[in-house]
Amino acid sequence: MSLHDDEVVSTPELVQRLVADQFPHWADLPVTPGPAGGTDHHLFRLGDDRLVRMPKISWAQEQAVSDARWLPRLAPQLPIRLPTPEAVGEPGQGFPFRWSVTPWLAGASPAVGELGTGAARQLGEFVVALRSVSTEGGPVVSGTSRGVPLVRLDGAVRTAITEAGNRMDGPAATKVWELALDARPAAEAAWIHGDLAPGNLLADGGRLTAVIDWGAVGVGDPAADLIAAWTQFRGEQRDVFRAAATDGLTDPDDAWARGRGRMLVQAVIALPYYWDRWPEFALACQERVAAVLAD
Repeated sequence: MSLHDDEVVSTPELVQRLVADQFPHWADLPVTPGPAGGTDHHLFRLGDDRLVRMPKISWAQEQAVSDARWLPRLAPQLPIRLPTPEAVGEPGQGFPFRWSVTPWLAGASPAVGELGTGAARQLGEFVVALRSVSTEGGPVVSGTSRGVPLVRLDGAVRTAITEAGNRMDGPAATKVWELALDARPAAEAAWIHGDLAPGNLLADGGRLTAVIDWGAVGVGDPAADLIAAWTQFRGEQRDVFRAAATDGLTDPDDAWARGRGRMLVQAVIALPYYWDRWPEFALACQERVAAVLAD
């Protein structure tokens, strides 16, 4: 079953043709299926050293251009590698979206709780470094994007809590959501990744090696990047991440409350949508909601 009703499916044969047409210097490299691509991209290996990212849904069609514009600016200022594109492909061969070729980055996506306190501190320091980058000229998040003021998402969150029914503790989730709404807004906007979930981190030997999938990148509420506390870490790991990631904030407690709210935004809205489409991801959303409510 496709994740989306209007999903565009890519194949190694399609990617091979696109690469040969648009980047003939790579035409002799084999194309093979890559790792699972999450909600919005199909991934393919191009030889041993590169990855091809093919959008599977219209909402992801601008990511190739966004990555090519912003990741070269961010990467030199951050302590963990980013998948800066080497090339952006154009629509063709019946494929309707732009797509990208990035370096193949070493590491594997860590399971929840797998990383220790060292990696928790490492990711917290990454979050601080990201929000320290100058926002001049950066893309301000808008609409219902991650990092916008929480009040803009109030209706969507309350509707999703209702739709989730007994798949979560609705009254408790509503209480946490209202605490997030009551928290002081961010003192100033900053660069955010926007989706620091396990599938968007790579690690090797207990150390983070890369932060990938920058589809939600922009300038917004820095609390958006605190969600890793509940998507990735538990217990002492979470405490270490919190201390590192909130370092330098003028409103650490309010930011933490907003971070809990932002975790609810992602998990609660995704839960009813993916319940039948991707049961494993829906279960992960349930676990994230439970983690927030228990925090």
